[in-house]
Amino acid sequence: MEQRRLGRTDIQVSALCLGTMTFGEQNSEAEGHAQMDYAVEKGINFFDAAELYPIPPNRETQGRTERIVGSWFRKTGNRDRIVTATKVVGRTDMDWFRENGEGGRLTRSQIEYAVDRSLKNLETDYIDLYQIHFPDRRTTGFGSNPTRWTDPEPAEDENSIQSTLEVLGDLVKSGKVRHIGISNESAWGTMRYVAASELYDVPRVASIQNAYSLVNRTFETGLAEVARRENVGLLAYSVLAQGYLTGKYRNGALPAGARKTLFDRLQRYEHPRAIEAVAAYCDLAAEAGLDSSQMAIAFALSRSFVTSVILGATRMDQLETDIAAAELTLSEDVLRKIDALHQEFGNPAP
Repeated sequence: MEQRRLGRTDIQVSALCLGTMTFGEQNSEAEGHAQMDYAVEKGINFFDAAELYPIPPNRETQGRTERIVGSWFRKTGNRDRIVTATKVVGRTDMDWFRENGEGGRLTRSQIEYAVDRSLKNLETDYIDLYQIHFPDRRTTGFGSNPTRWTDPEPAEDENSIQSTLEVLGDLVKSGKVRHIGISNESAWGTMRYVAASELYDVPRVASIQNAYSLVNRTFETGLAEVARRENVGLLAYSVLAQGYLTGKYRNGALPAGARKTLFDRLQRYEHPRAIEAVAAYCDLAAEAGLDSSQMAIAFALSRSFVTSVILGATRMDQLETDIAAAELTLSEDVLRKIDALHQEFGNPAP
């Protein structure tokens, strides 16, 4: 498994990262442990979690994902072999993350509470990469790299990026956190994080975790240059368009146990143009003799601004297929055809 440098840190992470957001909802503890065992066997040294997980978020299951990762660390003794990433929620009206029942905000007290609970859940005394899951400020759509501007009104109680970094800096100094990252952030927000680290005594962001797939290449519009020039590499999630680029939902199919079947989410992929685009990419993979999942993952891995691709699977055969994509190099012909489809369809599912 190829290893890539995490930002400007001294950490090397595998080009594929094991995402864990299904652990505790779609996957049991035993299944989560089996996924982690297999990932390590195949050379993955990077796991990604969040206090929010599992998905979909709710009061009853919150925190289960981190606890399953933590129980695997305890069982295997492999904590020191894994670069462990987790996240703190940003602005949200969900009121079950904090003891006092308030909505999520990036205040000092909330961040400190969140990191201490994540350390307990993960059964560790440090977190390698602690990420802001989404901004404290109001933004134009989740993911913060939209195709249109909605002019969100700033919140009166907005916590600044500098104040957030000051809290994170104290966590780094305390040893609870090694490095920091951001997620679902915009080009403006990312540069504000970078600028603050140059102006003040605060840590520098090492990575950005945003959605990126064949049907959502909006990251390339402004953030790709930031990622490359500022060494804030992309940890790409939803590379399979939440399962649509596997082809399993084609023609309205609803496979048993699939996220769409269970939770009736993912509507962004179901308008006519997105359906056409997904079909075109799946057909291209078939014409080239490729597995469509592996083609989508290999494409993301080939981008110079990507540090690691986060995999999410509910079955072991899915995980085996996805990890095997690390050995695939797409031909120039396939890459040209992918770009031709992108020219035709653009970003139908941002």
